[in-house]
Amino acid sequence: MNNKFILALIIIIAVAAGLFWLLAAWRCQMPGGRTFIENIGNESEKSDLIKVSQPRPNQTIASPLVIKGEARGNWYFEASFPVELLDENNNLVATAIAQAQSDWMVEDFVPFIAELNFALPVGETGFLVLKKDNPSGLAEHADELRIPVKFKKPAETVAVNVYFSNNKLDPEIFCTKVFLVQRQVAKTQAPARAALAELLAGTTQAEKDQGFFTSINPGVKIQNLTIAGGIAKVDFDKQLEFQLGGSCRVSAIRAQITETLKQFPIVDNVIISIDGRTEDILQP
Repeated sequence: MNNKFILALIIIIAVAAGLFWLLAAWRCQMPGGRTFIENIGNESEKSDLIKVSQPRPNQTIASPLVIKGEARGNWYFEASFPVELLDENNNLVATAIAQAQSDWMVEDFVPFIAELNFALPVGETGFLVLKKDNPSGLAEHADELRIPVKFKKPAETVAVNVYFSNNKLDPEIFCTKVFLVQRQVAKTQAPARAALAELLAGTTQAEKDQGFFTSINPGVKIQNLTIAGGIAKVDFDKQLEFQLGGSCRVSAIRAQITETLKQFPIVDNVIISIDGRTEDILQP
């Protein structure tokens, strides 16, 4: 047996072993000896355009969800691109904006981060969709990365109220008039924060069909919440006052936040701040 034959045999064995482990990584054994190939979305097709390090395909997620990764500069427009969370029937659950973490006007990969606040849908699975920003609206410029995810279902829940405006219950739209919607959240020692997170997640499609709507910008983050002496102090990031217009909308935002927190007996008054500022915030 000459050396060339031995070398060829070693190469064949190594390739076969590599293929075996590759298939093993992608195939899962089911009862009865059946197998299935795990769905990872279109991650491999888009790997030269956008990569997500968190969450990974089929990971179990909960709200708030932090999304991290990197995308090439042409995936962004004005340093951002949209993110959507869909349920297993492709119904929209929540939206967010991913922000570039460095100069985006390059051809190389640029890191990004986004945060999604969402109410749990009925199903157990869904899709995280990271869309190429497409200001032209032309189909030929559209693209997206689609990642399958699983929703973490709480073992025990508690009811909280969130407050929205409603153009059917209040057709004249009184600015400070808001109406409660009950949500089930995971049992927690911080129910006020959980209620605010549900408020920031916005209305579901079913609630929209009933006339409910929110005046709060998408993507707003709670930076701090304390309750002491009957006073709730809640600090948000600057997204809360981004591109606000009109005193009515500002009043509605204050009413939504205030009423959501005042449902709790330990809260008599609410102080809202943005990046620590209480003066000159939420101005029309």
